[in-house]
Amino acid sequence: MTAMGRTAAVFAAVAVLLVAGCSSSGDEDAPVPQDSGRTGGQPDDRKVNGMRGMTLPSWNTDDYGSPQAGTYLRQIAATGARWVTFTPTWYQDRVTDSALRTTGETAGDDSLRHIIRLAHEAGLKTMLKPHVDLVKGGDRAEIRPRDPDAWFADYERFITHYARLAADTGVEQFAVGTELAGTSGEGGRWSRTIAAVRERYKGPLTYAANYDEYRSVPFWKDLDVIGIDAYWPLADKATTDPARLRQAWQPIAETLAAFSARQHRKILFTEAGYVSQRGSTTAPYSWTVSKRDGDAEQAAAYDALLAAFDGKSWWEGVCWWMWDDWPDSGETAKRLAYTPHGKPAEQVLRRWWAKPGSSGG
Repeated sequence: MTAMGRTAAVFAAVAVLLVAGCSSSGDEDAPVPQDSGRTGGQPDDRKVNGMRGMTLPSWNTDDYGSPQAGTYLRQIAATGARWVTFTPTWYQDRVTDSALRTTGETAGDDSLRHIIRLAHEAGLKTMLKPHVDLVKGGDRAEIRPRDPDAWFADYERFITHYARLAADTGVEQFAVGTELAGTSGEGGRWSRTIAAVRERYKGPLTYAANYDEYRSVPFWKDLDVIGIDAYWPLADKATTDPARLRQAWQPIAETLAAFSARQHRKILFTEAGYVSQRGSTTAPYSWTVSKRDGDAEQAAAYDALLAAFDGKSWWEGVCWWMWDDWPDSGETAKRLAYTPHGKPAEQVLRRWWAKPGSSGG
């Protein structure tokens, strides 16, 4: 999901996962396959059936190094979360371009190392989920470079940079891409890119496919877990009825279960989220559904997702989009934004994630 001003009511855009993900084995307590470099608290040892995660995106170079970083991480951990995802972002000008670059909105490497260390000290596992966005706004899913060879060469430079950083900092899971539907059909090129990532990072890998993209991704066999940004519309009009929303999830869950079985991999919701606006469940991917308060609808949607997937053996959990914006960077008022912080949806998370052994727990 990208920032509203950067994509103007994005269509299921992320801003990514870290997938605050799980390992491909589904065991939250499996050893990290490389030195984590932690110096502080550790995640608790309770067994859970899936990931409990929250995304903390960055919109500026020094966000992750700001004084607010530690506060946000403590707040996230207090919900019962065990994972946090970070989303360093590079940019290209147009969907047909082949060159990626950093901008003033790209998280600085030092700030990223800083917040990963703080997360580990707060007892949170981490996922790095690098994003590509467009300087002048638009949907990253529409990126279709005129020169695919040049684009993939530059993309490999970008993604392996973060793979090395992830390895150096003990990041527990890594996403090789997010919602790049315009290129994700290029199976051979993506397989080579994934191989280059594996040379540098030895932990579990995923790709965060949009909910309308995942079935056409040809390279799941190269990854450890299937990542989906789960922005399925669940209603044709505003509703605060969790039972109705759970019912809407049922055919989706059946389809996902069958897909997981065919691919021999579990499915992680690398993103899921709802603005606290009336009608958010009709278009979960939109930052601008309405200007009317929708706290109750957001809370119902959180509850319905966790109830619909709780205990399903093929489901690896969820990373919610997103925690608070950084001071002075939010383009949507907090009362209407995706964050559950200080809203009824946060209490829903606390109830679910306090349940030992639950997939939200």
